Amino acid sequence: MIFLKKPTVDEVLQQGIYGTLETKPDERRKYLGTIRERIIVALYKDQVAEAAVYPQIEQSMKENPGAQLFLNGNMSYEELSKYVKLATKRKIDHKIVTNKEHDTEIGLLLAMPHAIDKEEIFITKKAPNLEMPQEKKGLFSKIFKW
Repeated sequence: MIFLKKPTVDEVLQQGIYGTLETKPDERRKYLGTIRERIIVALYKDQVAEAAVYPQIEQSMKENPGAQLFLNGNMSYEELSKYVKLATKRKIDHKIVTNKEHDTEIGLLLAMPHAIDKEEIFITKKAPNLEMPQEKKGLFSKIFKW
């Protein structure tokens, strides 16, 4: 038999005054409303502001159709729009998060609704295009296999 603890009068009053208790509020401010253990991949604001979409983001969207995209609402929509379009194309829910009290350096997160505890979430370099041209081989390398 499971017994659930009923909230005390004080807890109900505190919740009425200050709102629902939130787990890890500092972490949620930093990670655009979600927590670190749910994040698949992240970009800093300067990376999101670059002209081209990071291929790793698109690849992660393909691999994780149940993910949600969080975008920093303190950035301009022109910088975010390419990722909004990509999320729409991939049928990934997206949310633009604006926190007037705390501006994080994070510009974009792709996260799951549950914990995945991925060790490295930040992309440090843009991946080269996945379709790289084949190396041109000289006459001798075609004839002789080294």
